Amino acid sequence: MVVSRLRFLLGRPQSADTPARATHAFDRAEDARGDHGGPVLGASTLGELALSPALQDEAWAILDRLEPDDNVSHVRDFVAEGRRLAGREWRYVDIASALAAATELLRPSSYLEVGVRRGRSMAIVAARAPKCSIIGVDMWQPNYAGMENPGPDHVRAELAKVGFAGDLELLTGDSHRVLPRRFSQRPDLTFDLITVDGDHSPRGAARDLRDVLPRLRIGGVLVFDDISHPHHPKLLEIWRRVVVAERRYSTWHFDDVGYGVAVAVRRW
Repeated sequence: MVVSRLRFLLGRPQSADTPARATHAFDRAEDARGDHGGPVLGASTLGELALSPALQDEAWAILDRLEPDDNVSHVRDFVAEGRRLAGREWRYVDIASALAAATELLRPSSYLEVGVRRGRSMAIVAARAPKCSIIGVDMWQPNYAGMENPGPDHVRAELAKVGFAGDLELLTGDSHRVLPRRFSQRPDLTFDLITVDGDHSPRGAARDLRDVLPRLRIGGVLVFDDISHPHHPKLLEIWRRVVVAERRYSTWHFDDVGYGVAVAVRRW
């Protein structure tokens, strides 16, 4: 691994409203947290790790095990050009490296992904936390954003290639309907790691964030993609209004080059 495995010292994991018994292998006794309480590691630590070229290379090695994808090839060429021009000084983070860093630090036991498409991001988590319980939501629209979108069976096959052995539930439908229904069915459902990369309209993205944030455990990580995408210029503003403004989250974002990504750690 790029770094010796770091662990979050968490408060007790929570359901949407009430504390629940800790079940994580990385949970520590409450007195180990000292007077400050809450997670020891914040979003800036995760962001610095995501900037590591060595960790990014680990993420690319996972993606190399998947079926070739034109979007992945485009991003790989972009990264190669940046490194050629600036060498070790080049700074870059995308959703793959953000998730690689989050999984390295957190070793999640539960993961929710809103917006799955071909399962590229999900494979990063699945490879690095192969016994994680994963729920993914997508509408599986054909030719989404001009790219092939082959559906749940393809995603299952991709995760098998990276050695995933955990529980997998792929839900079909509009996240704004599917998620509230599932949360109503399972009011105690919470997650260590959540990615929101679905509806990119300002209203839709804000709704997805508001739907999932109460389900993020204390010490858990939220990843939000495309904050500097030229076709979706309002997403960074949505992130700031819905997440950054809430002091219960430690936040970090990268929008220098590429499409940008933001991360948050729930502090209480």
